[in-house]
Amino acid sequence: MFEGVFTALITPFTRDGKLDEQALRKLVDFQIDRGIDGLVPVGTTGESPTLSPEETEQVIRIVVEQTGGRVPVIAGTGSNCTDKAIHMTEKAKQIGATASLQVAPYYNKPTGEGFFRHFTAIADAVDLPMVIYNIPGRTGKNIENPVMLKLALHKNIVAVKEASGNISQMMDLIAKKPKDFAVLSGDDNLTYPLMALGGKGVISVASNAVPDRMKDLTHTALKGDWDRARKLHYELLPLFKAIFLETNPIPIKATMAMKGFVEEVYRLPMCPMSGENKKALTEVLEQLKIL
Repeated sequence: MFEGVFTALITPFTRDGKLDEQALRKLVDFQIDRGIDGLVPVGTTGESPTLSPEETEQVIRIVVEQTGGRVPVIAGTGSNCTDKAIHMTEKAKQIGATASLQVAPYYNKPTGEGFFRHFTAIADAVDLPMVIYNIPGRTGKNIENPVMLKLALHKNIVAVKEASGNISQMMDLIAKKPKDFAVLSGDDNLTYPLMALGGKGVISVASNAVPDRMKDLTHTALKGDWDRARKLHYELLPLFKAIFLETNPIPIKATMAMKGFVEEVYRLPMCPMSGENKKALTEVLEQLKIL
């Protein structure tokens, strides 16, 4: 189930800053029509830190309803408070999510033992497959491989979204992990190299705009056609770089606004791109025929 490309969905807002349900449903259909393997609502790309618990639940409900079982839905229900993560994960299961995405607790920077107890408590409390999200650049703390390997033995902990940027760490994890535990890239830029090392795919920002092309890249790699996968990687590399000219999800939301899917509305502290960076992004999108 957890291989290929899963889109880390943006969350569309109306011009007055409210959740745009119609735009979100349109995004879900666009993704599925273009062959995406799964959807990940309410992650960082979905501006989860600025959504209320009620809005988080609403986004998950809309995505699950609109998906209608056509692809898996991995709901972002993580928190740096274990009780809150358990509560939101229970809600996601009731709504019908396929799995949950659990970010490493941020700001409080737990020890390795704290990470282990946090994720195990959620996995024990809610019988739902879990994807752990390791992104030390945002959370302030890396989940080291010995801890991840212990967690991978839990029946409900099925994958990791690896965004440490540390290829050596990822390589060692893949070499030692259980066979049924998937390592997914959390960085579009590293999808090809991680898959060449044995990773199973990516939870992607870029696939908001190019789901079909990201599916082509990941499925070509899964088939072992490394020459073609490498070619596809380099074709998309300018996009991977452009959508991180500023903090995610600012550039990808700007991209989807330019494509007519959403209003270019963010919630503070996210704000619109600088003019210079937006011009550079637009040039790449035009070059790659994304607009």
